[in-house]
Amino acid sequence: MRFLMARSMEPKKAAKMFVEWQKWRASFVPLGFISDSEVSDELKARKIYLQGLSKDGHPVLIGKASKHFPAKDQLQFKKFVVYMLDKTLASALNRNERGTEKFMGVLDLQQITYKNNDARGVITAIQFFQAYYPERLAKCYVLYMPKYFVSIWKMISRFFEKETLQKIVIVHNQDEMREFIREIGEEVLPEEYGGRAKLVPIQDVIPPPVDGLT
Repeated sequence: MRFLMARSMEPKKAAKMFVEWQKWRASFVPLGFISDSEVSDELKARKIYLQGLSKDGHPVLIGKASKHFPAKDQLQFKKFVVYMLDKTLASALNRNERGTEKFMGVLDLQQITYKNNDARGVITAIQFFQAYYPERLAKCYVLYMPKYFVSIWKMISRFFEKETLQKIVIVHNQDEMREFIREIGEEVLPEEYGGRAKLVPIQDVIPPPVDGLT
């Protein structure tokens, strides 16, 4: 159903997308998962955090852009994108019926500088996400966007499909921040964003075992 929805309920296009996903998964993730050792350099940055479930039962994935720098090893970065998404979705398996898992994203742009800008990495992540993880995003909140980044965001936005872009919310004011806190839930949201939880690095989370995430 996810592939059908991603291709506007057109069976032939959805079938083609699913076959391409199967081929990619078999070649890129032959063991069914990406191990910590395969993405050790990316994990050292401690830039991605996986909290509990939101009020709607979606895993909450937080990324701190100020801790990200363009990768020297592009293959490891691609594997890290898969590691991050697989682990996030696997953490929801104990709550949802398999195949329907979605996640909530939080992109924190606080203290970001030009050194953190990584157009190549962002485009790679978007392409992987839309081609191989269709209909997995429930909503993504973007926090603390600096003025200089607005033009960069407009460029990045062109790579998002319309349906994905509609799920991205840029928080501009206190009212929107309160709505963000309400929707995520104070219990899982870190203290620095108005919640009561501590940040949990993604490598410290042990989700239920899973293979394939179709």
